Amino acid sequence: MKKIKRAIFLDRDGVINRVIIRGNKISSPWKLEEFEFLPGVKDVLKKLREAGFLNIVVTNQPDVKRGNLKVEELEKMNQILKENLPIEEIKICPHDDSDNCSCRKPKPGLLIEAAKKYGIDLKNSFLIGDGWKDVEAGKAAGCKVILLKTDYNQEAQKKSDFVVENLEEAYKIIKKITQEI
Repeated sequence: MKKIKRAIFLDRDGVINRVIIRGNKISSPWKLEEFEFLPGVKDVLKKLREAGFLNIVVTNQPDVKRGNLKVEELEKMNQILKENLPIEEIKICPHDDSDNCSCRKPKPGLLIEAAKKYGIDLKNSFLIGDGWKDVEAGKAAGCKVILLKTDYNQEAQKKSDFVVENLEEAYKIIKKITQEI
């Protein structure tokens, strides 16, 4: 019997690293100095990998297209992720909403691409995010969705499968569910 491949798809900003508040808006880091891991990220990703999951980052980065984030800065942030976290890949959509691409969340393109590349069973995989676009992308791909509770995502909380305070709580839910599979 072939073992199923499962993945944890992780949004980047607000899940792995802190979001930046600019004015009254949530933003991703634009400079390396603004890029800061959230507490416990490395430990949780390590436990998820030990539990047999592939860790794949799926992130919208429209500030590249908008001219706020230089590709070189994004590449430096990606390098820090790859060097410090147990992840298989970082899948990025650099487009803006107006591009109407298939890779920009809430569309599931990044997840589907990864599933094809790695042979992932999406029904037995999870997406962890912090916004409505994450919830919609995860649902569209057929994953279970775990939302990190924030002040800016009350509406999305109603549509996700689980709402947690942090990644450690997400890990506990994943562990409980996957023991039942």
